[in-house]
Amino acid sequence: MSPIVQLNIGGEIYTTTLGTLKKYQASKLFEMFSGPPKLRTDSEGRYFIDRDGKYFKYILEYLRNGQVPTQCIPEVYKEALFYEIEPLVKKLEETPQIFGEQVGRKQFLARVPNYHENIELMIRIARAEVIASRYSNVFVCIVRTEEDASKCQDALNTLDMDKESVVRFGPWKASPGITDLLDCIKVDIENKGYYVSYMTHVIDKGFRFKSYDFFYKFVFTWW
Repeated sequence: MSPIVQLNIGGEIYTTTLGTLKKYQASKLFEMFSGPPKLRTDSEGRYFIDRDGKYFKYILEYLRNGQVPTQCIPEVYKEALFYEIEPLVKKLEETPQIFGEQVGRKQFLARVPNYHENIELMIRIARAEVIASRYSNVFVCIVRTEEDASKCQDALNTLDMDKESVVRFGPWKASPGITDLLDCIKVDIENKGYYVSYMTHVIDKGFRFKSYDFFYKFVFTWW
């Protein structure tokens, strides 16, 4: 019979068997509990793993009886990746939440040049503008095609705007449109702990093309 093992995972206490933890030989748990002890113990002698233990119960249920969680999917997915439990990772990647993120959203954003770098640039600009203010405004130019990119550049050369403070996204080759990208930008900024909204930024309707087709204003609210 497998010996009983007590775990302290980020303060959450679990009791299971060695056989359960070593169910998958390619997993990090198998490595942790094979051979000489590789983990520290707490004051009660329980093996300590420095992770958020809240979601380990779902990992343990899968190891015990193959039950795939139906809640907290993104969080459990991160833990399954950390513990390198490949069968669970694959099953979770088939769920709508992870499948949509990995196959739909992530693949789309991979086709938007410098997407993640531009998100960081927007945050740096917003933080630089916050002095003695409740709001920071960050302007973005979003273009889907090379032709639109040229028009956007012409507008920047004409308009009384600081070119260095306008963050440009695009062009890209994928079916999602500008609204989809705007929503992605908002979600990813808010996932970093900021509160942000966006709106169309109409500069001058007298241009030969509609400037509001390209320019948007993101408003960061600080307090």
